[in-house]
Amino acid sequence: MAFHIIMKFIFLLALLNLPVALPFNLDYEDVIIPYLVYLKSNYLPCAGALIHPLWVVTAAHCNLPKLKVILGVKNPMDPNGNTQQVVDYEKMIHHPYFLITSIEHDIMLIKLKRAIQLNNYVKPVSLPHQPAPAKSMCTVSTWAYNRCNISQDPDSLQNVNITVISKSQCRNAYKTYNIRESMLCVGIVPGRRMPCKEVTAAPAVCNGTLQGILSFADGCVLRADVGIYTRIFNYLTWIENTIRHY
Repeated sequence: MAFHIIMKFIFLLALLNLPVALPFNLDYEDVIIPYLVYLKSNYLPCAGALIHPLWVVTAAHCNLPKLKVILGVKNPMDPNGNTQQVVDYEKMIHHPYFLITSIEHDIMLIKLKRAIQLNNYVKPVSLPHQPAPAKSMCTVSTWAYNRCNISQDPDSLQNVNITVISKSQCRNAYKTYNIRESMLCVGIVPGRRMPCKEVTAAPAVCNGTLQGILSFADGCVLRADVGIYTRIFNYLTWIENTIRHY
């Protein structure tokens, strides 16, 4: 309801030719996000981020049956997109401390069976050399579903530009969760809790580096609700060791 009220207000301002100021920026992507990976399964899809020609990082809760790794995707409902690369995976390796009853350590690496071909539509994102401080601007990207038919694949690739918030602000947004140092919170405080259906495990890229993978959100991250992300910086050693070992 709140979203409809905001949109009516924006429409009224447009009719009056008045400037509109929004607290976040939502983009419907006309271009492919080259690091964004679509993880299709017989259950629900997930998003992921390409970090190496052979490796994808996603959330550990995305350990899904009969997974297909698809890169260079704009619209998952179009299986014939000429930019897409579909590749099988060799193994999925979730963090050893991850438990399905917790959102802590919610991170997983997927090793592909073959190195993907890098081009303008498929290329890895950089890993961080330092954590993103509060107020850093980040781009969160994932796919949303057509509200009229959520039984089909998602068909709308979207970006939202929102900021990292402090631990205290995040704890105010999620009072029943223990927000740890290994977590990153991104969004608008306190969050509007707007219901929607979007693909989980959205990556948060801040200043060109991958800083977070969405673990949990009570609401809709594409509408700037606060999400709890796995903080990639805290898992760099595990990521690097896993890639070396396997």
